[in-house]
Amino acid sequence: MTLRRQEGVLCHCCDCAVAVEVPVIAPTGRKPAALQQRRRLQQQLLLALLALFLFGSNNAASAEGEDEDGPYRGKYLGKLNSYHHQVSGDVFAVNEFTFLIVGFNYDGNGADTFFWAGASNRPGPQGFIVPDEYGKTNILDRYHNKDFTLTLPDRKKMTEIKWLAVYDLNNQNNFGDVYIPEEFEPPRTQVGGTFSKRNHNVSSSSIEILDSKTIRIKDFTYDGRGKRTFFWTGVGAQPSSRGSKIPDERGYLDPIRTYNKETIQLELPGDKTIFDIDWISIYDVADNENYGHVLIPDGLNVPPSLVKITPYEFSLPNCRQLHKDLQVSWEVFGPQITFQLSGQVAQTDYMSFGISGSDVASQMIGADVVVVYIDDIRGYAVDYNITSLAPCVQVLGQNKGVCRDDVVGGLDSFQLNTYARKDGINTISFRRLLKSSDNGDKEIFLDRSNYVVWAFGQLDSNNEPAFHTYYPKSDIVIDFNTTEPVNDCFSFTKRAETPVQLWERTRITDATVRTFNAYLGPSGGLRGYQGITGHVSSGLAWYINGYMIPELYLKRGLTYTFKVRGGNNPHSPEHYHPLVITDDPQGGYDRLSDAKQSEIRVLAGVEFTRRGRPKPTAAGPLCLSRYPDQYDRRLDDNFPTFKKFNRSLLNICSEEPPALLEITPNITWPDTVYYNSFTHGNMGWKIHIVDSYTKLRSAGHSLATAWLTTLTALLMLFAL
Repeated sequence: MTLRRQEGVLCHCCDCAVAVEVPVIAPTGRKPAALQQRRRLQQQLLLALLALFLFGSNNAASAEGEDEDGPYRGKYLGKLNSYHHQVSGDVFAVNEFTFLIVGFNYDGNGADTFFWAGASNRPGPQGFIVPDEYGKTNILDRYHNKDFTLTLPDRKKMTEIKWLAVYDLNNQNNFGDVYIPEEFEPPRTQVGGTFSKRNHNVSSSSIEILDSKTIRIKDFTYDGRGKRTFFWTGVGAQPSSRGSKIPDERGYLDPIRTYNKETIQLELPGDKTIFDIDWISIYDVADNENYGHVLIPDGLNVPPSLVKITPYEFSLPNCRQLHKDLQVSWEVFGPQITFQLSGQVAQTDYMSFGISGSDVASQMIGADVVVVYIDDIRGYAVDYNITSLAPCVQVLGQNKGVCRDDVVGGLDSFQLNTYARKDGINTISFRRLLKSSDNGDKEIFLDRSNYVVWAFGQLDSNNEPAFHTYYPKSDIVIDFNTTEPVNDCFSFTKRAETPVQLWERTRITDATVRTFNAYLGPSGGLRGYQGITGHVSSGLAWYINGYMIPELYLKRGLTYTFKVRGGNNPHSPEHYHPLVITDDPQGGYDRLSDAKQSEIRVLAGVEFTRRGRPKPTAAGPLCLSRYPDQYDRRLDDNFPTFKKFNRSLLNICSEEPPALLEITPNITWPDTVYYNSFTHGNMGWKIHIVDSYTKLRSAGHSLATAWLTTLTALLMLFAL
């Protein structure tokens, strides 16, 4: 065997070029031991070069912060250089003000240690404290593999500093640091294109990609006339049917409504990010038609989304996403069907699901539903029948409204299986027969599709479902008998909640006002009755002199008259609301048990029969402020003030004279009482009983004087 040399081959790996002489072997006979050893050395060298290449590639990917196996966290700055006290972790730039620290460790044994940043060439005494993950500037405690964000103080920007360190001010010792590269561009909101104008007046201004999951669309317009049109997303050069829904700005997966130059914000569902899609379309799945779309640019340098993503967990083969925060899964076995409802709801919320009251549409009236919830002890799956969109009340001896089956002469057909609450998600499974022996139950068909209804909202003080906060406006059809499992469910997502700006609170304190016109109107959304009182809503509220649930100030010894127009037809479970005044903030006196009624003091509006049964005395004709036709009450919170909300309503009033309720508060009345409905809870609010309007005015004057004094002192201080 002889050897002949070949020119050295350059192997380019990362930023270096390694010259490797690869001998070319010409077989001439048996291989001597020296040749075999040379061959092994060649193989080891090639393996080393391959490993070096792979290591360099991995480092390059890591340097860009593109971890394909994990979530997008922003722009990767690097690992913390560890010098003392076991400091370690990875650092990402979330935006120009915020760091994300992943897997941070520190033993907590420093004397006077803080997160420290500065613009000097290296960490030293010239710098400033960066508040910790709680916004505090306390000495750092021990950390073990913790993830959190740090925000630079005083709106300082990442481009204004050169490093972030874990620094001990006592002995000026740097325990660990990471450097900001020169000409660093932190992630920030990116501006994209506009929706193409193809059909149905679809148009918009330039979209804004706020973070890896959130898109803001300005001046969005769509005429709402498509058949089954959704916000739709997918991959590829152009929109197609091979895409998926994006929940609308309120989390619904219904066909989208009409928009007229509105600014809306969409969140990509589940764990999907902006890097997983190529376009967003207004797409009609009935006709497979694209009404307009916008392309998503490549290589976006946007902040990571900080929403919490919780994977859905279910043990049944089929799953349907009903809302961003609600999903139903099921399995048919023999004559029974097992359901599981999973929802991202509050501890005191209920979830409901069932068969529609109509065979041709999704309809609440006449529906047969299950209401599930979890209290402090156990879970519940209760069978309900819906005869009216009102709480269950007695109408001429019969229960009407949203009533339990066992209250209206039926059977509770649902059997609870399991229940759990984890990470803010309630998961409850239950089963029932496809065809129940209870005549009030709807049959679940396997030979055709079923129209269904769903809702979720808050429980009232009796653990009964209050007026639903979330519910669909479109038809929902499910085929429960599937040959192959169907599953369009995605992970739950939750953003940090922002406080709701409530509508203005109204107080009627005018001493000359002795007459109050009381009629009914919608309770509004979270800005209205529920936000002002903190109570769940029945859907209607008392309007007094044109205001929703104002606080009234009445003087002892004076006589006041309420002209009541709350409905006087006892056959109506929705619109029969005699006015009562009690010391109970909840109302709905007639719905309470005898024991509970005995604890409440009735001050006006009720007289008692010889048998001790309560009878209302202030049931007047119906006067109702109602929504316009085709209005979606789920949009109530879009009104910034009650005045604008009230202007959108239509007043429908009977010409009959009102019922009169005269009251004269006296010394025995408590300082705070409540006006409410005799039949339904949570419709009214407070009446303050005062001894003198002068004191009330002087209290208001004193408060105004105090504010004026404080303001004057501040102005003088600044003048000095």
